[in-house]
Amino acid sequence: MRLRLGIVLALVAGAAAFLLVKGLGDATVFFKNADEAVADRDDLGTKRFRLQGTVVPDSVETAGDAVEFDVEFHCDVVHVRHEGDPPELFKPGIPVVLEGHFAAPPSDVYESDKIFVRHTSEYRVEEKDRLELAEAEACP
Repeated sequence: MRLRLGIVLALVAGAAAFLLVKGLGDATVFFKNADEAVADRDDLGTKRFRLQGTVVPDSVETAGDAVEFDVEFHCDVVHVRHEGDPPELFKPGIPVVLEGHFAAPPSDVYESDKIFVRHTSEYRVEEKDRLELAEAEACP
């Protein structure tokens, strides 16, 4: 009887540990500037992360229900496809933080589903240091 109870408890504890590790792993979203994302493209695979860069002027195009544009940081450029409507304040030349992942190779397109724009209160509070860095190190 004790053996069965021990096995059941071990299975329950193992399942709980698995769910906790899996949940925390999926909840962790890390940042990469566009230049870092380009350099780490192979290691990133299709993992979800936040991408920061400045929207390249004359790169924004509407494609059905999506918006395609480029972001740059330290003169490295990443092509982005964002599903859904961008925020009202989204426009070329502003720093943004995107949440999403790279498409499966051989594509180098970053697939975004969330855009944080400089002027939103959420962006100003959460991304203040990154915003200042993006403006200071923008490509000429």
